[in-house]
Amino acid sequence: MPCKTRLFTTSIILTLTTALPALAQDDTPYALPPITLTANREATDLDKSGSSVSIITPQELNGRAGEPLSDTLSRLPGVTIRQSGPLGTTGSISVRGAPSHYLPVVIDGIEVSDAAAGQPAYDIGGLIGADVAQGELLRGAQSALYGSRAVSGVLTLQSPRPTEEGVHHNVTAEAGSYNTWLARYGVTMRRNATDLAFSATRIETDGFSALDENDGNFEDDGYEATRLTFYAAHELQGGAKIGVNGFWEDSTSHFDDWSGDVVGSTGDDYTDRESFGLRGFAEFQTGAIDHALALTRYRMDRTSYQNNFPTDFTGTRTKLSWQGATDLGTNGARLIFGADSEKEAADGYGDTRTNGVFAELTTPVGQRADLSLSLRHDNHSEFGDFTSGRIAGVYRLRDDLLLRAAYGNGFRAPSLYELYGPYGDETLMREESRSAEIGIEKQWGADSYLRLTTFWLKATSLIGWDDRGTPDWSDDGYNQVDGDARRKGVELDGRYAFGAGYALTGSYTYIDNEVASEWAEVPGQTVNLGIEGSFATGTTAALNMRYVGDRPQDLGDFTVVDLLVTHPLRDNSEVYLRIENLFDEQYQLVNGYGTSDRAFYAGVRASF
Repeated sequence: MPCKTRLFTTSIILTLTTALPALAQDDTPYALPPITLTANREATDLDKSGSSVSIITPQELNGRAGEPLSDTLSRLPGVTIRQSGPLGTTGSISVRGAPSHYLPVVIDGIEVSDAAAGQPAYDIGGLIGADVAQGELLRGAQSALYGSRAVSGVLTLQSPRPTEEGVHHNVTAEAGSYNTWLARYGVTMRRNATDLAFSATRIETDGFSALDENDGNFEDDGYEATRLTFYAAHELQGGAKIGVNGFWEDSTSHFDDWSGDVVGSTGDDYTDRESFGLRGFAEFQTGAIDHALALTRYRMDRTSYQNNFPTDFTGTRTKLSWQGATDLGTNGARLIFGADSEKEAADGYGDTRTNGVFAELTTPVGQRADLSLSLRHDNHSEFGDFTSGRIAGVYRLRDDLLLRAAYGNGFRAPSLYELYGPYGDETLMREESRSAEIGIEKQWGADSYLRLTTFWLKATSLIGWDDRGTPDWSDDGYNQVDGDARRKGVELDGRYAFGAGYALTGSYTYIDNEVASEWAEVPGQTVNLGIEGSFATGTTAALNMRYVGDRPQDLGDFTVVDLLVTHPLRDNSEVYLRIENLFDEQYQLVNGYGTSDRAFYAGVRASF
């Protein structure tokens, strides 16, 4: 890395670590989320979690209805986003340098990884802020809690839910660069013992060329999508709760194949997708045991057209789960246990079933420590038995100084496509991994904090792609990579508030790229800095800067700045202006594929 890059990132870290204690003396309240949804099998206070967690709050999503959710996630420590062009093209999220198929994505309690994909992962390239009310990223091996694929963490997203009595409507309209139009309507209702929610979102954009226009490509690659979500729950007289929720999405996204845009060509590359998720659930109590039952179904139908030739993919995932929980004694210890059965299928490649049982003990240790012990045993129909474990703890050196540590192992069974697809290998073995982290957090009141976390991850029997150079790909395919793949790095994450309504945020990620595998395809260093302010007129502004350096494939460093300004109109309504890539930086996230030039988006939000 050039010397100037090291000096830049070093100065950023020094600024954060020295400024936080001095500027965090103000007592301006900041609504730090009090719970985390996935760090344990039940909701847990953040200061009792031994794992590294980031929360995406509704406030952080305000004014970002049409912004790709990947942009919001890219501001979190440890996160790398890869996208092959504009909104709607293939997008992946990598945590701590591990591949995207090591991160299950759960939306409204339904896992949405594509079961028919080569290496099943959630394509985040078309998801926008309007579709999400809040989110949480849990880092580290979580197979002991969530089974196969939860190697680098778990991303949980949730659509809006009722929060107060009565009927409440909200609407959003947005327009901007690349002939982009967005409309969203949502309604929630809480009445007596019934909660209802519904939302509908439509977005259309002409986009820009997926393969970089600076390389001579000229054809815009557009995207259009419609998404519906719903939620219904009712509490019975005995205290039991029953409900159902789900979503449906239909989209068309254009992309560029390797040949790029050719004058006179009649070929058109695009993908049609239709997906739906459905979840039924019940929560009840028998004696001292709290029960939770859930049945989920997810289906993805997609057809990719390359030069007018269609290729169909259909994948489904059906899961039945039960969880019980009970208090142990009076010291706050709690035992959580359960079982689940999941069937994954891909048209043309068969199906697999995984049955699992798990238990987790959470308990205080004295007055200053909390410990979580998790154990899970899975039986996979193709790969037999696997036992995973996890231990996580937090020790409060002082009320405002926390020490965290976690260690766990995980596994990923080969996908149906990796086994039985045209480039598959039936002799592949499952991947196995171990990860550890240790971190420290300093808090200044309820509004400011600084976290430092070091992490380590090792995987064996990694499944990679063997490109043997044949023109027709006839000898290419998935294979087992020799040796171990290792990752290690550091995450720094901070926020402090000062004055009335002002705050600074920052994060720094260092990932060691000295690994002899495809895991090296991530930047070595990422810096995010942000400043937020509220003014006497009610106007708010947020400026965010992201610097990415030490990149693979000689892509070069880049710095991109975004600006968001909102202004109130009447009660419960506001207008906003969002400028993405304020200084018109030219850069690529994936070698050869373009990113947005400076772009302007204006919108209006109202609730009643």
